[in-house]
Amino acid sequence: MSKKKHRDRPAPETLGLPPVGVDTHAHLDMRGFEPGEIPDILARAGAAGVARIGNVFLGPDAYARNAGLFADAPQVFFILGMHPTECANYAGPLTVAMEAAFRADPRLRAVGEIGLDFYWDDAPPEDQKRAFREQLEMARGLDVPVVIHSRSAEEETLAILADMGFSGRPLVWHCFGGDAELARRILAMGFFISVPGPVTYAKNVALAAAVAEIPLSRLLLETDAPFLTAEPWRGKRNEPALLGFTAVRVAGIKGLPPEAVWRATADNAVSFFGLPGLPSPS
Repeated sequence: MSKKKHRDRPAPETLGLPPVGVDTHAHLDMRGFEPGEIPDILARAGAAGVARIGNVFLGPDAYARNAGLFADAPQVFFILGMHPTECANYAGPLTVAMEAAFRADPRLRAVGEIGLDFYWDDAPPEDQKRAFREQLEMARGLDVPVVIHSRSAEEETLAILADMGFSGRPLVWHCFGGDAELARRILAMGFFISVPGPVTYAKNVALAAAVAEIPLSRLLLETDAPFLTAEPWRGKRNEPALLGFTAVRVAGIKGLPPEAVWRATADNAVSFFGLPGLPSPS
């Protein structure tokens, strides 16, 4: 891509979105970000109207190692769970350290991202299923929301959630990339759906059709940074400042003003995660 074309990409702050947005899912502690960058990343997010960011730690070791990176960043809340691809040779119980962390740290607002991933071969399916069930039970005991990761395992994920009686409980399907039929099944169980940057890609016609059907009251927005950057910044490392481009695309699909989507999804996130310190936008 030429330097001129790069310069022609609109800066996120030019979208003019109000400072209430919530990026419900990012990995700012992962490789791809340097610890010293975090203040600048958060400043850019704030300039683009992102008021809160959910940082997802992929296991208790990552949380213990990296939570301190956000000591001076009260706008960042935490999500913690064992990612399904990290569950190889699962012997359980794996929730002891995580449960202790939840009881000690009020910034931990949800268990996740947990679920099943049969796309990669990093962990045997049975290990993933046992770890998934154990963490669901932990979330129930802690009475906190759940953030689901499901890739090439949608049927199995929904079956476990139904079997464990999670219909109607606070749960969000992270990084939704499915079609309208999958969205309907998720919604029928009373869950939320989180929309990532790929909704902005022209080829994702089925995803756009699904988003058109999802009620605004059940939608959340996420970057999944550093992955899945929205157009027109696709090809660049993702970060929370770019969330607004996803909101603009969702607004276009639904025939709504971008600010309406921005405020409604922020309101949903505040309620879903029980976020302190951020009044519900109205």
